[in-house]
Amino acid sequence: MPSLFEEHDLPVSSTSSPLADRLRPADYADMVGQTHLFGDGGALATLEEGAHLPSLILWGPPGCGKTTLARIIAQKSDYHFETASAVINGIKDLREIFDASKKRRLKSIKTLLMVDEIHRFNRAQQDIFLPYIEDGTITLIGATTENPSFELNPALLSRCKIVVLNRLEEDALKHLLERAEKHEKKKLPLDENARETLLNMADGDGRFLLNACEELFALKGETLHKSL
Repeated sequence: MPSLFEEHDLPVSSTSSPLADRLRPADYADMVGQTHLFGDGGALATLEEGAHLPSLILWGPPGCGKTTLARIIAQKSDYHFETASAVINGIKDLREIFDASKKRRLKSIKTLLMVDEIHRFNRAQQDIFLPYIEDGTITLIGATTENPSFELNPALLSRCKIVVLNRLEEDALKHLLERAEKHEKKKLPLDENARETLLNMADGDGRFLLNACEELFALKGETLHKSL
């Protein structure tokens, strides 16, 4: 199975940012771990640059690329991009985003709002999005690890397209190790058994794997095997 990242030269962000962020793809073609989304009949096959964006619910396990996909969609569109998290932000924060979006809309600037862990908002809180999606103030991208059919309001689901992202398979995770080594221009000082252990620990989570790689690159060689 192809990996999350193809062998393209990806944009490199600040070296102070986490490795997972520095290796974040900037194009749909780089997300080959989710090729089912973009092939014939894929949920996002008709998504084109500059086209009208539907509101989306991205459903998938941790570290499969939900946030990455939302950022790529934002980069490819002419929408202003806002982010929020149901873990961090409350209704007051959302109202401020909606008010700012209304003002931008008067200037013909559209707003794309990504809400991480959207299922953590309760049913009453989820209702706040409805009028702003309905009147075009925002286009919503909600990210969730939980089945939206059980965790999200039917009224919200009826206004959004559900996009299912897959758990990363072992081949994809192996390629992430190679991508990290290529970026850092050095090998992880792990033998084959240790590499296999690291892949098992990641359990399909690409972000976990890259964060672990970053920690391993920072350790002295003699402590690496002990860390696993």
